[in-house]
Amino acid sequence: MSKVFEHNPERIEKLSLEIISGELMGRNIDPRNEDIIKRVIHTTADFDYADNLFFSEDAAKKGVEALKNKCTIVTDTEMARSGINKKTLESLGCTAACFMSDSAVAAEAKERGVTRAWVSMERACDIEGNLIFAIGNAPTALISIHELFTMGRLSPVLVIAVPVGFVNVVEAKELLIGSGIPVIAARGNKGGSTVAAAIVNALMYRITRKR
Repeated sequence: MSKVFEHNPERIEKLSLEIISGELMGRNIDPRNEDIIKRVIHTTADFDYADNLFFSEDAAKKGVEALKNKCTIVTDTEMARSGINKKTLESLGCTAACFMSDSAVAAEAKERGVTRAWVSMERACDIEGNLIFAIGNAPTALISIHELFTMGRLSPVLVIAVPVGFVNVVEAKELLIGSGIPVIAARGNKGGSTVAAAIVNALMYRITRKR
């Protein structure tokens, strides 16, 4: 007899989250952040995130409040921006921005000898209203955010600090964790644009879906 596969997307998601919940049984998971952790595991199939996701005090709560008040989400990759649920984002009256493909940003970065991510974060200073940063690729974006925050040019409501990689990655995440900026970070080398988008989606779903 051939196997009968589940085809309904909502049922697939529900079953996946049930499996994740079962695997996490007995783990010391903070209930205030459980939905975000599960959403990241659902996206990555990597249970290490149950241990390496760091949440500063009330970080998720602050992110949710910003999303309720029509904030802008700034990403460091088009992949992260495209991974954010657009229908949900629009229903909340929020927007997502990414400056990485801007030719002027590329030209300035080349002239100054810095990364496009660094310059992109500077461009975000011109955006009015509350800002959430979802950084999944470029640790230099985190370093730029920290410098702009220290200079008083930027005051993020939340930074999702989850770049993946090896050079500057761990150090940049720890810099943000110790900065006083509300942060959700993936400690260590793991992360990525899909993780950044998953965290944004989890925060939005707190508003639009029953937990």
